[in-house]
Amino acid sequence: MQITLAKPKEFAEVLEIDKEVIGDDSRKQYLKETIEKNRCFVAKINSSIVGFLIYNTDFFDCSFISLVIVHPLERNKGYAKSMIEYFEKISPTKKVFSSTNQSNEKMKKLFLSIGYVESGFIKNLDEGDPEIIYFKKIADNNFSQ
Repeated sequence: MQITLAKPKEFAEVLEIDKEVIGDDSRKQYLKETIEKNRCFVAKINSSIVGFLIYNTDFFDCSFISLVIVHPLERNKGYAKSMIEYFEKISPTKKVFSSTNQSNEKMKKLFLSIGYVESGFIKNLDEGDPEIIYFKKIADNNFSQ
């Protein structure tokens, strides 16, 4: 597997994966902007994108992984874990946050397995399914502030 910054020419493939997962193209503009701003990484197998990760640094000046999406046919192969661990190595901040719905058992288990801890929750985003915030302090790297 290869993980790289998404290129503008890969936008259509990223959008197709997102549409496959959420059922529409409502995040089309958001995905386009994250690619243009170098905030989107893609995981590839044999030059085909199997998933992507989007982050920002607007969360109290810390890195926040806002989306980790893997194509439904490519799940349970370690791609999400690999993308998160890759991001940790190049994170522009020493603190990385992310979140998932309380009902998302697979993602909760993944975060805990790679050293993230619960750091709070937010109610009222999805009715009856609070968002759990996860946190990890990462080792110093060449890009840390």
